[in-house]
Amino acid sequence: MFEATFESLRAHQCPDWFRDAKFGIWSHWGPQSVPTCGDWYARNMYIQGTEQYEYHLRTYGHPSKFGYKDICALWKAENFDPDALMEKYYKAGARYFVAQASHHDHFFNFASKLNRFNSVDVGPHKDICGLWKAAAKKYGLPFGMTEHLGASFAWWRSNKGADTYGPYAGVPYDGNDPAYRDFYHDNYEHVAKPGEEDKWVWLTKNPKFHEYWLKVMYEIIDNYQPDLLYSDSWLPFEEENNTIADDHNLYRYGLQAVAHLYNTSEKLHGTNQAVYTQKHRDPAIYSVGTLDIERSQLPDILPVPWQSETCIGGWFYDKKAIYKKPRHIIDILIDSIAKNGTLLLNILQRPDGTIDEEAEYILSELAAWFAVNGEAIHGTRPFRVSGEGHASVIIDGFREEQVKWDEDDFRFVTKGNVLYAFVMKADHNKTAVITSLKPEETVKSVEFLGSGPANFVQHSGVLIVDLPDRRSTVMPGVLKIQL
Repeated sequence: MFEATFESLRAHQCPDWFRDAKFGIWSHWGPQSVPTCGDWYARNMYIQGTEQYEYHLRTYGHPSKFGYKDICALWKAENFDPDALMEKYYKAGARYFVAQASHHDHFFNFASKLNRFNSVDVGPHKDICGLWKAAAKKYGLPFGMTEHLGASFAWWRSNKGADTYGPYAGVPYDGNDPAYRDFYHDNYEHVAKPGEEDKWVWLTKNPKFHEYWLKVMYEIIDNYQPDLLYSDSWLPFEEENNTIADDHNLYRYGLQAVAHLYNTSEKLHGTNQAVYTQKHRDPAIYSVGTLDIERSQLPDILPVPWQSETCIGGWFYDKKAIYKKPRHIIDILIDSIAKNGTLLLNILQRPDGTIDEEAEYILSELAAWFAVNGEAIHGTRPFRVSGEGHASVIIDGFREEQVKWDEDDFRFVTKGNVLYAFVMKADHNKTAVITSLKPEETVKSVEFLGSGPANFVQHSGVLIVDLPDRRSTVMPGVLKIQL
């Protein structure tokens, strides 16, 4: 059994299912999808002058009269079919599935005795997470849940404001209504006073909220036994720049939640099979679980498994969003697994629970690619080097530009005596030259997945392979190299 200390939790081992799965799909979905106007709607609808405030004002009315609580009541998820979606996700290569439990909007997508604003009692009147879990089980997929609650208390200070100009100047938004203080938070300590600048805070120091957060984590773990729990923050409740791993400071809340997650899994399975992810980059802190990196990647192989996460568009459904092309998604996946990572991809849902035609297209393209190349993804491990060539992903904040690959760019993974080499430039010329093998690593055969055996020669470790004429010039191909 694990104790709620850094020393005890660092002894955990990342389960093999996570190392084998490599690719997961995420439903980052909730009431903020209702306006179909993008991410952070619940916050920005209370900030005069923002695009979402203007949209809300002209669509629903002023936030003093029609607030976020009223948006929640509009969410019905009337066409939500988790079984049908899970079938698509499985065919598209996903080997784990993750559902959003609660976003910063403090709305729970699960049955709760701690928060009356939950999807069973308000809006859909469905246990969204419970339905997702049942669907994932049908396909043998490990089931995870994400909590964005830790940042909610300070993040949602905007609902305590009022317009500073116009016909509603000075009229308090509905977040000031005492009847809904339990939902909108009693967070005036984070609200800027007149003349003060708004101070950005991600994790509050409010001890009452810390205790509430921990109770919610226990409720999630006890009722849903997730195989993965994700925090959209650093290990609660210290700020990012605090790298002192002290069991007795505000990290104690996060440590208690992680210990309970692992111990619950150990009781169920005999050994811990649960994964906990958070976003602090200090190994002294993230080693209690698994590092998660949002919309970015790592420069090279991390000795321990980690998770990359991204979305086909924005985080919540937005009619104006431009989606990633399937090729871009596959590139991110390949680069991540070559560095000992996984990829968690958010597939956007409309408020009724369906996905749009472009998302359908992305999934169908992924399914076609995985049908040929899935063996080079699932169950693999990193090679001695992640790849070769001069092109690389941009690692700078949340930048995710499509990489312009060249003919010397390859990424590598292994499985037993097989080395899989991803040919990153899809319209590569006739001959691929790989230089990362050692002279003593003798190649026995080479196959281009989907096209059959390929002719090759090897000189002092340098491998030269004739690529097939009939292959995709859009998607990366895979050389299966038997050593």
